[in-house]
Amino acid sequence: MYIVTELGKPSIKQAWIAALQSPKKRDKLLIGSFIIAILLSSLPIYFSIIQNRKGVVLNDWVLAHIPPYDVSIPIFAIIWGMATLIFIRALYNPVIYIHYVWTLIFINIARMLTIYFVALDPPVGLIHLVDPLTGIFYGNTIITRDLFFSGHTSTLVLIFLCLEKRNDKIIGFISIVAVMVLLLVQHIHYTVDVVAAPVFVYLIFLGVRKVLKLHTLKNSEN
Repeated sequence: MYIVTELGKPSIKQAWIAALQSPKKRDKLLIGSFIIAILLSSLPIYFSIIQNRKGVVLNDWVLAHIPPYDVSIPIFAIIWGMATLIFIRALYNPVIYIHYVWTLIFINIARMLTIYFVALDPPVGLIHLVDPLTGIFYGNTIITRDLFFSGHTSTLVLIFLCLEKRNDKIIGFISIVAVMVLLLVQHIHYTVDVVAAPVFVYLIFLGVRKVLKLHTLKNSEN
């Protein structure tokens, strides 16, 4: 049995060899991967500081009308399902990875700033959401004050923006809406946290893509 790729579509090996042989792409791949690794490794320390401070409890009209339920399983099923999809797409197209990792860098920086300056206590009725995988970035402790803006929503919005195929986009959009609703059902976030996330991520994505494009054009002229 032979694995046949789409006509004209390079294999995973060919795609990454070509990307690493291109100085413009290689630099973005390697530097971006290095920065995000350093940034993610520092998050447990940051979140431990955030968790030990006091914030305010918002009067959220939407949450007040939603009884809290534990919907951890569908939340993680959707998030990790979409993570698998973007991973597969990036395997065949390193440019997707470049856009994803560089946008993720600035999303994390933006969240660290907004969480620091917008000190919030968790919503009333919060049911702890524990993920054994992403828990690594939280120091394997329960963090409840990383609220504004929503990291779970941000992840799915970023995946949606990086996906290229129409059907992938449709699935990605449905996933965003579903997780936004489920996060509110579990009272993990305030409404403003999940509503603000797509705005922040979209603006960051546009900015990063513009900078990457300008960097590519500048290198082409040199």
